[in-house]
Amino acid sequence: MKEFNRINREVVYKGAILDFCKDEIITPKGKNVKWDYLKHKGAAAVIPVMEDGRIIMVRQWRNAIDRFALEIPAGGKESIDEPTIDCAARELEEETGYVADKIEFLNTIVPAIAYSGEKIDIYVAFDLKKTKQHLDPDEEINLEVYSVSELIEMILNNEINDAKTIAAILTYYHKYINNNN
Repeated sequence: MKEFNRINREVVYKGAILDFCKDEIITPKGKNVKWDYLKHKGAAAVIPVMEDGRIIMVRQWRNAIDRFALEIPAGGKESIDEPTIDCAARELEEETGYVADKIEFLNTIVPAIAYSGEKIDIYVAFDLKKTKQHLDPDEEINLEVYSVSELIEMILNNEINDAKTIAAILTYYHKYINNNN
């Protein structure tokens, strides 16, 4: 395939967690086009697996959808250079009040591939130890615990619509639970 060439990227708005950019692109056919681009420093998410196999989920208010959402713990990297495994471990403790003796990489998703550079590395946390939640001042998070089968049922019933959570739970199921079938 022929290349698309970005000839300019202008930041038109700098936000707290993302920058809104206008890109100027030359297509393989020589056409000059303008595309929107959201610049994001990246994020990490984690599936906290309890000793009995159930998963700790967080329910929190999401302004973009104007309601509470059930999700796996996640958050943005503090800097572009922060390793995502460190971000995942930090978010695990901040949001759930647990630390893990073992954290394994699961997958990477790009939740809005058409217009955003955000990448979320997803991890699985095992051997959890209870500590204390360290919520941000604007966070209100309730913890809920579910079996993998309950979470899959909630995904299929459209009760969970968060892309990172859906990708994480289904990948976890196929990699760790149903890997012999």
